[in-house]
Amino acid sequence: MAKGPGKPVRGSTTGRPLMVLLDALGQRWSLRILWELRADAMTFRELQSRCEELSPTILNRRLKELRELQLIETSPQGYCLSDWGRKIGKQLGALDTLANEWARDVN
Repeated sequence: MAKGPGKPVRGSTTGRPLMVLLDALGQRWSLRILWELRADAMTFRELQSRCEELSPTILNRRLKELRELQLIETSPQGYCLSDWGRKIGKQLGALDTLANEWARDVN
């Protein structure tokens, strides 16, 4: 079961929303699943195929956690990003830009 804001997570005993979100995104495969859903809805099998080494057990667990956190939802076409998932995706795009600038400076 995913932990929500106000509940302790790795690195935060207070469950600050930022720490809870970073903990959820830091779970293995979570970001990849969100990335794969960025354009279109996908079925379980499609997602598993895109994430070649991901076991069905872990995929099922991550999908459940991401649904509980309201980052993804189900639609007639399969799994898709929720409004919150899309908002977070936009922020991750900005963070990607910043990370690329940072990488140029540290290399």
